Amino acid sequence: MRLFDNLHIDFMGKRTTFYILSSALLLLGLLAIIFKGVQFGIDFKGGSEIALQFEKPVEIEKVRNEVDKLGLGNVEVKTFGDATGVLLRTELQELPKNVLLKVRTNIESVMTNVYPGVAMTITDSSTSSLTYTFSDPQTASVINNRLNEAGYQSEKVSEEETNTSISVRLGIADLIKEDLSEKYADNPFVVQKEDRVGPKVGKELKRDALLAIMLSLIVILVYLGFRFKFTFALGAVLALFHDVLITVGVFVVLYGVIPGFNLEISVSVVAAFLTLIGYSINDTVIVFDRVREQIKIHKTLPLEENMNLAINRTMSRTIITVFTTLLSIIILLIFGGEVLRGFAFALFIGMITGTYSSVFVASSFVLEYAKRAGSKVQF
Repeated sequence: MRLFDNLHIDFMGKRTTFYILSSALLLLGLLAIIFKGVQFGIDFKGGSEIALQFEKPVEIEKVRNEVDKLGLGNVEVKTFGDATGVLLRTELQELPKNVLLKVRTNIESVMTNVYPGVAMTITDSSTSSLTYTFSDPQTASVINNRLNEAGYQSEKVSEEETNTSISVRLGIADLIKEDLSEKYADNPFVVQKEDRVGPKVGKELKRDALLAIMLSLIVILVYLGFRFKFTFALGAVLALFHDVLITVGVFVVLYGVIPGFNLEISVSVVAAFLTLIGYSINDTVIVFDRVREQIKIHKTLPLEENMNLAINRTMSRTIITVFTTLLSIIILLIFGGEVLRGFAFALFIGMITGTYSSVFVASSFVLEYAKRAGSKVQF
């Protein structure tokens, strides 16, 4: 089945209108990036991300108020998936000293409730764990079990019968779980995930992500320069910059506008950028291939007319491909969950801009260059 098989649209004649549209979108995105700033996920800026799943729906404002009382500084709390999920983000990776002292007091309070006046020694201490040693193995075993019942992540240092030491993990998720378990005794929850990324790792990921995008653009420039001509290669790469910048701009503009819609730049979103670069360049190459064929067949026709013929003849394939791809992306966007939502949304915007830029950025650039330089494009 062939749709739009006999189109005769003057795409190149309308390019000035779309120059204005692209410029407006790029300007809006750049202004948003400058004044609002790009919101990076935990992957890039470092910190902790904790997802909680309650049995029954919770009021996010109430959870936010409870978490604010813990003394963890600026903690972002929002819905995760549906009304029973909560996502907490903080730049902290370890408990602050003042909170650490409070947690230690609570742990030792549980111990003294089991054995009042119990003799214990802290044999190892860090911001992530405490190791206690007791007088006999039985005391260590009973206290270990009681701490686990109370919601702490406690374990024996070794499985030997003579072992008298236990190690208690100290994490942000543990503190949150301890506090909220009391407040939501009638609505149990589980910690679905706890991701922690160091600031150094985050900086390295940010650098590597930018490097991956830039290298992909350079390789594409070189490849298209050999396959077609340098003018075509430069037009294609400009179109790719156009696609990525507009997609990033949409993320920045819409961040915080749609409740519960995660639009931070994460590793998965960068993967989407690389995917849309591949998709967009594939569409551009198909158009350029048809342009080259038209120029070889109709050598006497003006370049603008050859380009219009080429674009009209590829439009059927382009629309069907984009439509079927967008159907899959929309399903992923709706049912893919919070983790894949940013990835799917980046692809959704990128597919649209990629198709648009193949015609009104890449092809238009080649035509403008040929006209201004006064040179004839030949193959």
